[in-house]
Amino acid sequence: MAKRDYYEVLGVNKGATDADIKKAYRKLAKKYHPDANPNNQEAETKFKEATEAYEVLSDEKKRQTYDQFGHAAFDGSGGFSGGGGFSGMDMGDIFESFFGGGGFSDIFGGGSRTRRGPSRGADLQYNLTIDFEEAIFGCTKEISFQADDKCDNCSGTGAKPGTYAQTCPTCGGSGQERTIKQTMLGAMTTVTDCRTCHGEGKVIKEPCNVCNGRGKTRKTKTITVEIPKGINQGQSIRKAGIGAPGEKGGPNGDLLIAISVKPHKTFVRQNNDIYVEVPISIVQATLGDEIKIPTIDGEETYVVKAGTQPETTVTLKNKGVFNVRNPKLRGDQIIKFKVVVPTKVSEQQKELLIKFASEDGTIPTIKKENFFEKMKKHFD
Repeated sequence: MAKRDYYEVLGVNKGATDADIKKAYRKLAKKYHPDANPNNQEAETKFKEATEAYEVLSDEKKRQTYDQFGHAAFDGSGGFSGGGGFSGMDMGDIFESFFGGGGFSDIFGGGSRTRRGPSRGADLQYNLTIDFEEAIFGCTKEISFQADDKCDNCSGTGAKPGTYAQTCPTCGGSGQERTIKQTMLGAMTTVTDCRTCHGEGKVIKEPCNVCNGRGKTRKTKTITVEIPKGINQGQSIRKAGIGAPGEKGGPNGDLLIAISVKPHKTFVRQNNDIYVEVPISIVQATLGDEIKIPTIDGEETYVVKAGTQPETTVTLKNKGVFNVRNPKLRGDQIIKFKVVVPTKVSEQQKELLIKFASEDGTIPTIKKENFFEKMKKHFD
């Protein structure tokens, strides 16, 4: 029976990317794997067919040869040799390449994949709250925090001073144990963490009495942090190499200092602009006045124009927040004038206001009723 086209087997076109081929094979492998279809000859055949197709199309050179010569390049009928089939192939290695595990057992339960070699330590986070002015103008802060660090007693080895970790006798230092089973599909390999060293590759016979073999201890660290001008709520500062220690000689992680900013009683920040409300009286709004207004740099003199209306806003250029990436740039300060209407006025003030209003025809028509007028309305 003639073999089906490998692209047809996987359900992809000839222009398929490596990712497309891998995705298609993964779907078929899970669907037709013998462990998921016990005593199903058809599923076993389809699984074998898909694996053979993937073994060729996932290899760049084999794929080029297949595209040029077809199946003849691998079955010996076209004068080729050494390409061939998948007999003797380690099926665990194929699955390991894209399932991230140690063979078929990782897909259908059981098994693990050991991470070997040095690895970077985890990043740590410290939450720091600063005042509004400190965020605007920058400052220097000293912070202290608890974190793991390399054990000074054993220099991070985990072994008692004068002794050393030894190569694991079970796995020979690989950190892994392999189990190989011969099946009708070839050699199937299952990889698990070594039961003796738990994937470390080494065993410590005499652990450090300070860190108990961990190679690290809990310490209090104190560092100085420079807060840049213009930093905002929710931003963070990264201190490289001050995080958790790495494993097996890997580098430390980083410390991320998350910034929170206390609200100000007068100013409100929006991006790099500062907003502030300034109260003025009716007289100041009408006639104009020279007043003091608050800015983040201190009080400044400002001349209110005559006839200023309620909710009028004015912008003071370059009086806002410093740009955190370029301190030479600043935002603006926006002032909103709130015209304050008095709730109590004297009789003399009333007469003056009525006189003022009568000149432009805006005198109020509402008058105060006396007791007898109110009673007459009630009975009417």
